[in-house]
Amino acid sequence: MDTQHLVFYLIGGIAIFLFGIKSLSEGLQKITGDRIRHWLATYTAHPLLGVVAGIFITTLFQSATGAVILIIGLLNASILSMKQAVHVLIGVNLGTIVTIFIVGFRIEDYALPIVAAGVFLLLFGHYKRIQYVGQIILGFGTLFLGLSFVRDGLRSDSLSNEMTMFLLNLADFPLFGLLAGIVLSLLLTSSNAAIGVLQTVADEGLIDLAGALPILLGSNLGSAIIACIAVIGASIKAKRVVLIDVMYYLFGAILFLVLQKPLLSLMSWLEQLTHMKLQLAVAHSLFQVLTGVVCLMLAPWLLRIANHLIQTHQTTAEVWFGAQYLDKRFLATPSVALGQAQHEILRMGGIARETLGHASQYFFEHDSRSANLALKKETLVNELNQLITDYIVSIHQHDLTAGESEKLTGLLHIVNDIERIGDHAENIVELADYCVRNRVQFSEEATKQLHQMIDAADWIIGRALYALEQQDRSAAADVLGREADLDRMEHEFRTGHFKRLNENLCRGNAGAIFLDVLSNLERVGDHSKNIAEYVLK
Repeated sequence: MDTQHLVFYLIGGIAIFLFGIKSLSEGLQKITGDRIRHWLATYTAHPLLGVVAGIFITTLFQSATGAVILIIGLLNASILSMKQAVHVLIGVNLGTIVTIFIVGFRIEDYALPIVAAGVFLLLFGHYKRIQYVGQIILGFGTLFLGLSFVRDGLRSDSLSNEMTMFLLNLADFPLFGLLAGIVLSLLLTSSNAAIGVLQTVADEGLIDLAGALPILLGSNLGSAIIACIAVIGASIKAKRVVLIDVMYYLFGAILFLVLQKPLLSLMSWLEQLTHMKLQLAVAHSLFQVLTGVVCLMLAPWLLRIANHLIQTHQTTAEVWFGAQYLDKRFLATPSVALGQAQHEILRMGGIARETLGHASQYFFEHDSRSANLALKKETLVNELNQLITDYIVSIHQHDLTAGESEKLTGLLHIVNDIERIGDHAENIVELADYCVRNRVQFSEEATKQLHQMIDAADWIIGRALYALEQQDRSAAADVLGREADLDRMEHEFRTGHFKRLNENLCRGNAGAIFLDVLSNLERVGDHSKNIAEYVLK
């Protein structure tokens, strides 16, 4: 085999290996859907449960970086506290053990039949779940198929004696090996891929355990650096999480360099028991478990250091405008991006409700500050409408399950309903402006009825948003019942207005404003009802 074939086998094999990891991860995520968010919210109260949850999501994503991005999303959405996030992060790093052990088994010779089984289920499965299982099996098979190409390339005669001797002598230069591992992870954008290639190289006898361990450690550090790159320009919480991840691996690197000789002595007994792939898997496990246990005990200190080094410097403008939860980094994981979109929608709904509150206050009290707040927040609602819509369209461009696609369509309708609520609040501000300019006075009964309508509309909005956030069907049913009451109130108050008009108890200009406010509030109820009906579907 000439040099060209060697390069082709290595590049092609690594590419197939990366595709296998991606396919395996996507299949696992499709089977679990967005339930992962619920599991993490429920089972991370205890530190050890948080660690177990972290191991699970790394297995699910087949990527420590992807798992870290999920943690950041849940942290920004207030599903996880910073303390819980640290425990889950430790579990994420421990979770890389699973993939390394999978690669550690020599089943490359069975890769093709595994691929065939996956393709069969993917193409001929009648149910989505069977197709997802097929995708998982296909990913599993292509992962090992890629490694088999790397192995065959390394067995060629084109690998020079100088290169072989260089690899074998890496044990004498652990810092160089550490750097090589970092570079390999950055090039492949995956520590799992880097370690998988390292296991294959070691299994061919091209590098011994002493030379491989620094590269393995550097690959893990490379994963933390990839996460650092991923959060450039992200939130304060995101930067703190990644800083803790970097501290975790830096501490592990120092620990390894100090304990390198005792660790190699401990590992020497494995040489007679198993092959190099599993030896590296065991060594990686020892490193991760030791570092994880120590960092779990030091978790409060790691959190304090991160909070001290990365402090909050938010301005009022950052609080007012722009999206808080929408981040393009999450688009690679649609289930996470979908959850982020829903949190931004809930935030938008809360702002629309506040807009109606300020508009109502301006209507009754003629306080110009309330009018300014209402108009400013309505502008924000319009901005969020555009941002969320664009984000949902971007999610739609990725491979979604049928359930995720249906949910996104429903969320688009909700965004439109919330935007319309903001518009109706703006209409009330404009009606109040007319009242101020023309000194419009309402009868005592009309004022009382408007208060009743506004209180009812505000309750309905709040209950609808609660139903959406909690997916509470009972709360959604409450909205439908209360909205029907709002319709009856609107009809009753409209009829009463015409009666007062006939009795000369109400002026014409006041009556027109009264009816317009009733109409706007009734429409607010209709849009809130649409949100509740989405929950009930």
